[in-house]
Amino acid sequence: MSVDSTLYLVILAAGKGTRMKSDKAKVLHEVFYAPMIHHVLDAVSPMQPTKSIVVVGHQGDAVRKSLAAYTVDFAVQEEQLGTGHAVLCAEPAIDTLDGCVMILCGDTPLIRPETLQAMLRQHRAQNATLTVMTTILDDPTHYGRIISSDEGTVLAIVEEKDTDSEQKKIREINAGIYCIKTKFLFAHLKNIGTDNSQSEVYLTDIVTQAVQENLIVHKFINPAPGDVLGVNSRLELSQAHHELQLRRNRELMASGITMINPETIQVSPKSFIAKDVTLHPGIEIKGTSSISSGCDIEAGALLNNVTLGRNCRIGAYSCLEECDLPDNTSIDPHSHTC
Repeated sequence: MSVDSTLYLVILAAGKGTRMKSDKAKVLHEVFYAPMIHHVLDAVSPMQPTKSIVVVGHQGDAVRKSLAAYTVDFAVQEEQLGTGHAVLCAEPAIDTLDGCVMILCGDTPLIRPETLQAMLRQHRAQNATLTVMTTILDDPTHYGRIISSDEGTVLAIVEEKDTDSEQKKIREINAGIYCIKTKFLFAHLKNIGTDNSQSEVYLTDIVTQAVQENLIVHKFINPAPGDVLGVNSRLELSQAHHELQLRRNRELMASGITMINPETIQVSPKSFIAKDVTLHPGIEIKGTSSISSGCDIEAGALLNNVTLGRNCRIGAYSCLEECDLPDNTSIDPHSHTC
């Protein structure tokens, strides 16, 4: 494998997520039928990394168990000493200091595979030492600010708690996704101190080190801010679920499915729906359901692991589970068995 193709992915998943108000590790909270970290790993998979490393800490055993179906290595962050320290914990799993490390957080389930691939292509094409993903927010509160030169080059990233009054006005924020040359990353992380409001090792300080050494630091500006925002509360969890479901529904409608009020319709990612199916408001299709062409599913129906033949009609507010219905079956409204 060439140096240029060597890619390590480091996914930070050690945090507790105090704003979730939960005993469960943040990355294990489900969004769109799966723990949010699953969505992150699914997004990075098309890049075919040399190795994916998940940094675990709080409820590490539960996170490991959740990822049993994924090909990943694990690193352990025993103490929560900051993002820079978390990345350092992954160093023993890195086999070579050639190539690139892409770092991202396990609580960003909306990130798109094509966005990550575009960022990696830009990083390699520009032979950058470091590329940081940024985006523009109307309200940048809670996010680190991107400090840029008059020419637009990155000078530093300042965490929210360390910003002054002028820096707080900056709307360009750090999305928390980086591509960094492996050798530079681990050589310089060890030099980062903890002189900040939280006495932690900030990964963002590596940007300042690169700038001071006159190395190439680029930014990849994501034009879709919602795709990179982390999930830190129950409200944001619900918003992420809603967005992922709408993405799925748009794909279904583009494939020839009629949805009446798609914002109220939920279809799991593993369910199959053929063309010329009509879905009425407020329905949910779960599990590995399969809906054949010509079916009409009326308002409020719930289908879980159900297979429907062609031209079936499911009455309103029916609840069907684990059944297989032949072609042209008609189910009365409010039915609860097959």
